[in-house]
Amino acid sequence: MTISTLLIANRGEIAVRVIRAARKLGIKTVQAHSSADADMLAVREADEAVEIGPPQPARSYLNGEAVIKAALQSGADAIHPGYGFLSENAGFAESVANAGLVFVGPDAATIRMMGDKSEARKRAQAAGVPIVEGFDASGDDALEQAGKTGFPVMIKASAGGGGRGIRIVDNANDFKTQAAEASSEAQAAFGDGTIYVEKFIPAARHIEVQILGDGRNVVHCGERECSLQRRRQKVWEEAPSTALNSETRKKLCDCAVALARSVNYKGAGTIEYLYDGRTEEFYFIEMNTRIQVEHPVTEMVTGLDLVAEMIRIAGGADLSVGQDDITFNGNALEVRINAEDPANDFMPFPGVVSGLRIPSGDGVRFDHTLFENYAVPPFYDSLLGKLVIHGENRRQALERLEKALAVLKIDGLPCTAPLFSALLRETDVRENAVHTEWLEQWLVNNSGKIIKESEVSA
Repeated sequence: MTISTLLIANRGEIAVRVIRAARKLGIKTVQAHSSADADMLAVREADEAVEIGPPQPARSYLNGEAVIKAALQSGADAIHPGYGFLSENAGFAESVANAGLVFVGPDAATIRMMGDKSEARKRAQAAGVPIVEGFDASGDDALEQAGKTGFPVMIKASAGGGGRGIRIVDNANDFKTQAAEASSEAQAAFGDGTIYVEKFIPAARHIEVQILGDGRNVVHCGERECSLQRRRQKVWEEAPSTALNSETRKKLCDCAVALARSVNYKGAGTIEYLYDGRTEEFYFIEMNTRIQVEHPVTEMVTGLDLVAEMIRIAGGADLSVGQDDITFNGNALEVRINAEDPANDFMPFPGVVSGLRIPSGDGVRFDHTLFENYAVPPFYDSLLGKLVIHGENRRQALERLEKALAVLKIDGLPCTAPLFSALLRETDVRENAVHTEWLEQWLVNNSGKIIKESEVSA
C-alpha cells in the first residue's frame, strides 16, 4: 500500500525530522502532541495537529490507545513512532496493525523477539554473531550465575534502551541492590522491569551498524562509533569509526546483515556491538528496532535519507538501493545539544529560548526543535537538537565542528555545547583514543574545563 497520511507519535527534533521526510515523499502529516507541546516546532510544521493528553508521558506519548484513536480520527493510515516512547513496544505495534493502520517499523513479532535482549542474544548466536557471556536475571539463582560469569558484570534492562536500567556491579555484595534498582528504573522507563546480566568488558568501544530491510532484502549502511557516553547515554557519535581496520569492519557489517536477514527484518534498525580494541574482538549487545538518534551521521556519509526510506518500506516499497549502490564519503560527527548545565553536574534546565543563532555552511546540519521564545517543557528528555558535521576527513570534520560550536547560540538556558568545545581540546578525543568509560573518567578530573558561554562573553 502507499501511505497518504502519516501520524507522528513523538515529539521534539525527531518529530520535525519525520515531518520533513514525509513532506519530501508527498505525504500529509498529523502531529500528535501533549498539552505541554501544543506550541512545539513539530506542531507548527505539520499539516495538522491533534492533542492526545496531558504533559505526563504515560497519559500522552505512552498512551497507545490515545495515539491510535488520534490516527483514526484524523484519517491517518500510518503511524511513525520515532525513537523512545512507543517505538519498540510490540504491543503497540500489534494494536496499530489490528486497527488497520501501518506501523512504520518492523512487525510486532520482530520487535518482541529482537527488543527482548535475552531472546535477541539467542538469535544473534544462531546467526553466527559473537555475543558477550551473559544470562537472563529473572531467576532466583541470578547472584549465583553472576558469580560464575565473574565480576564485574553489567545489569541491563531487557526492554528499551537509551542507557536506562543499566548498572555495573563490581562484587557480589552489591548485586541484589543494584539489580533491584535497575529493574525499578526499567519498569518506570519502559513498563517492563525484566533485566539480564552480561560480562562487563572494561575500556570497550561502542560500535553499531545501521541496517535497512524490506522483509526480503537487507543492506547495511556502515558503522557508527558512539563511545563517548555519560551514564550509558551517548553524547557524541561519528561515522565511520577510525578504530576499525577494514577486515573487522567487514565482519561487523556482515554479521549485522546476517542477523537482520535471519529475522526477515523490515524497516530501519541498528545492530549494536561492544568492541575490545585490545583483542580486536566484537560482541553483539542488542538490536534497536527503530530509527536511532544518531542516524544523521550515517546519512551524511552515505547520502541516504534513512527516515524517508523507512516510510517507503512501511508503505510496501522495496529497498531503493542494493548493497553495491551504497558508497561512503568522508567523516561525519554528531553532538547532542541538551538543555542541561554541564558546569553544574548536567542539571536539566527547562526554560525559554530568548535568542537563537544556528550555524550553517558546508558540511553543517542542525536537526532541532528550537525557535525564539520557545518554552522548553520540564516533562521530557532534555534533547534540544543535534549538531551534525561532515568533512572530507575526520580532521576537517573536527575543525568544522569547532567553528559551528562557536557560532551556535541558545540564549535563555544553559546547554551542553560548552562540553563539546572542551572535549575538542583533548588529544584523546581528537585522536579518537576513547572508550565507553572515558568521558565519565574525564569529567571527574576535568569538569572545570567546561566554560560557560556567559564566561566566554564576559
